[in-house]
Amino acid sequence: MIPPLIVETALSRGINLIAITDHNSSLNVESVIKAARGTGLVVFPGMEVQTREEVHTICLFDHMEQVQSLQKVIDKKIPKLQNQPEHFGSQLIVDETGGFIRFEDQLLLTSVDLTLSELFAIVAMNDGLFIPAHVDRPGFGLIKTLGFVPTDIDIEVMELSSNITLADVPSRFPQIKRIPLIQSGDAHRLNEILGLNQLEIKNPTIKEIKSSIHQNSFLIE
Repeated sequence: MIPPLIVETALSRGINLIAITDHNSSLNVESVIKAARGTGLVVFPGMEVQTREEVHTICLFDHMEQVQSLQKVIDKKIPKLQNQPEHFGSQLIVDETGGFIRFEDQLLLTSVDLTLSELFAIVAMNDGLFIPAHVDRPGFGLIKTLGFVPTDIDIEVMELSSNITLADVPSRFPQIKRIPLIQSGDAHRLNEILGLNQLEIKNPTIKEIKSSIHQNSFLIE
């Protein structure tokens, strides 16, 4: 997906807030933010980090400086492996128009040497929002991978995949039924940008999102 098409698709579907969360990387985030300027679409900088436990987590922030701070840690903790495009696909870095800048040679499709607790602490230190991703999925979801919800971190919200309905959660995953939930298409393609969540917030900030979650006004359609 290239930045202008991400912005165009989101707006065409009535979405006015998105987050860019590439796997273990924030290198394309700023390009999407620039592409969205003046359009009315708010873009949160973020990253999907794969922890040592092989759990996917979404880390969201207000500003590029915050996600870049996390990126510096990830760069030190990720295994130094060369990407193999023939097996994993090319990892492209693009500008705000979608123009090619370079290939990223570091393999991003791997776990980093950070536990869930360590990653949570880093996100909290940078005033971000930590969200265990697609917790219901067999692959890389917190529940299926660990079999339990950690008690040593303060999880404010979890993400469901689009493969489950909210009504199914109490019977299938009773351990998370009292945790606020959002739902995501985990979009890797334009047609997966779904816009499933409605938020009542005064301003598009991480603080406001957290406040909405705590007030139980974080809705799933």
